[in-house]
Amino acid sequence: MDTKTFKRNLNQSEHYHRKGFGHQAEVAGVMNQEYQSSLIQELRGNQYRLRRGPVTIHLAESFGFCWGVERAVAMAYETRQHFPTEQIWITNEIIHNPEVNQRLREMNVGFIEVVDGVKNFAVVAAGDVVILPAFGASVSEMQYLNDVGCTIVDTTCPWVSKVWNSVEKHKKKAHTSIIHGKYKHEETVATSSFAGTYLVVLNLEEAQYVADYILRGGDRSEFLTKFAHAHSEGFDPDRDLERVGVANQTTMLKSETEAIGKLFEATMLRKYGPTALNEHFMSFNTICDATQERQDAMFDLVDLDLDLMVVIGGFNSSNTTHLQEIAIERGIPSYHIDSGDRIGPGNRIEHKPLDAALTIMENWLPAGEITVGITSGASTPDKSVEQVIEKIFTLKP
Repeated sequence: MDTKTFKRNLNQSEHYHRKGFGHQAEVAGVMNQEYQSSLIQELRGNQYRLRRGPVTIHLAESFGFCWGVERAVAMAYETRQHFPTEQIWITNEIIHNPEVNQRLREMNVGFIEVVDGVKNFAVVAAGDVVILPAFGASVSEMQYLNDVGCTIVDTTCPWVSKVWNSVEKHKKKAHTSIIHGKYKHEETVATSSFAGTYLVVLNLEEAQYVADYILRGGDRSEFLTKFAHAHSEGFDPDRDLERVGVANQTTMLKSETEAIGKLFEATMLRKYGPTALNEHFMSFNTICDATQERQDAMFDLVDLDLDLMVVIGGFNSSNTTHLQEIAIERGIPSYHIDSGDRIGPGNRIEHKPLDAALTIMENWLPAGEITVGITSGASTPDKSVEQVIEKIFTLKP
């Protein structure tokens, strides 16, 4: 389908909303009360450092709620206020934060159930209000909701929309979109739905495999098996890798996205030469500013003399996971938790190591004076960070 025309027509519908409903001031007051923190304000005013007793906390200088996330949550709050009696649904978690999503459930906002990996939209009826989350929604989901006769409130982050525009440009030029991301992630699912031909690569290793195939060919069956579920229908690596464009899931590691872009540019340059490069390669800067700022701040933080690192954010939050990777690469003992409730009772912590299940660590805070680095993903409110810091201070008075 012509996704660009569909989106343009949807934008013109009276049942489609991408802005608030005039309750911004009231909602801002409620959100400040529920999610802001005086302790975090104190840390900001003290050069992101705070010492109590034997504990020194260093907070990353960029962390927590980004503008796009705050906007999405505020629009969800406004939607409930503007439609006080209507049935409201969210097609997915509004953001990857359990506390924020639970708060919306308490406001009687329903979450579309996922059954065997498929969303059950059968519960949605004409006249219902449906919120699209910050990660966006696929074209087919938006089309279905529009056809049913729902009121659609679209909180998609503008940075995600920017990526959609990029893959639309790839499609217009008959380029395959190579998307750096996780093929099951909601954002990448949405982005790929706007693409024509696409291939999703998880990391630089997978990108190198594709680059080698472009230059030297290979086993087509092996290629398709390796990228099963991560490419468009009918994808043929022998045909569809002659012209490529690079895009990304906005929450991926910035340095890896940049390296993948340079890899494919060099690959197409080597294969087709400088005069034909523009016919075979396209790239646009689609790295989210907020993701970049949080990763840059994390690199600054791990340069300090830290005893351990705590990374706070949803376990299914991609941008939080990549912050965790930075600490691990520096060899700093690191704990990824989704809230302060994971700490205790006593000196124990329930945390999620990279690519592993939740595990419990006893005596995680060492004896004596310690220096702790703290950061949080873009979906984590300041209140959650405060809760973690206060628990650490309590454990070592």
